[in-house]
Amino acid sequence: MRRRLAAHAAWLGLLPLAGLTVVFVLPIIWMVTTSFQAGEKMFQLTTEWIPSVWHPENYPNAMGRAAFPLFFRNSVIVSSAVMVGNLVFCTLAGYGLAKYRFPGDKLLLILILSTLMLPLEVTLVPTFLIIHKLGWVNSLQGIAGPLLIDAFGVFLMRQFILKIPTDYLEAARIDGAGELRILWKIVLPQCRPALAVLALLAFRDSWDQFLWPLAVVSHDDYRTYPLGLVRFGEDYGNPPTEQMAIAVLATIPVFLLFLLLQRALRSGFGLSGLKG
Repeated sequence: MRRRLAAHAAWLGLLPLAGLTVVFVLPIIWMVTTSFQAGEKMFQLTTEWIPSVWHPENYPNAMGRAAFPLFFRNSVIVSSAVMVGNLVFCTLAGYGLAKYRFPGDKLLLILILSTLMLPLEVTLVPTFLIIHKLGWVNSLQGIAGPLLIDAFGVFLMRQFILKIPTDYLEAARIDGAGELRILWKIVLPQCRPALAVLALLAFRDSWDQFLWPLAVVSHDDYRTYPLGLVRFGEDYGNPPTEQMAIAVLATIPVFLLFLLLQRALRSGFGLSGLKG
């Protein structure tokens, strides 16, 4: 009897989770099926979840209306650079804050975390002036430069590295290992879940960036995918179903990266080391 009640309670507990899954998945299903519909189907009062006639030509037609292969390449370059930059710089900064003690280290951590409270709109103008001084306006490095390190990434890596016993590092130093070798051989192998989370978040955030690329880039050769998608949507001559096709293609790189890192992500998102 108790087992039956426990089983029923477990199923009841899954109902809210199932409801949330439906809420989040339905818009994605609608976007994918709409991308295969005829243009006039977008304006029907009733939703046709499964197209009566499939139109896969929406994809090549949409890609041919603008320089989306170029926009896609620009986004891949920028997002990959941002991901690698965050992995390198956030790990180095997190390692220093976690395992070294120096005057003002706590104050430095507070200052870094305080930047999380500043919206992009506040730092947009001073960041643009720095990029302009460097001569990086209308360039891919101008888009990626300010995104190469993130305060949350530094905090995430610091908290994870804090869990690694300092005795391991001291033993390696006694054996004559340098700091970079300790970082590469001891620290990084134990930080794979955190590195996977950081890589996915950095790539996704950079891939979705719209306001900062819009401020830095005005030339079509350096536009990223979100900028191209918005321009495509503003052109009233383009069928909305083709816009859905472009939106579906925009989700593929982040989805593939998630599949590649899913094993490490499961343990990374469930880590319990975020303690001060």
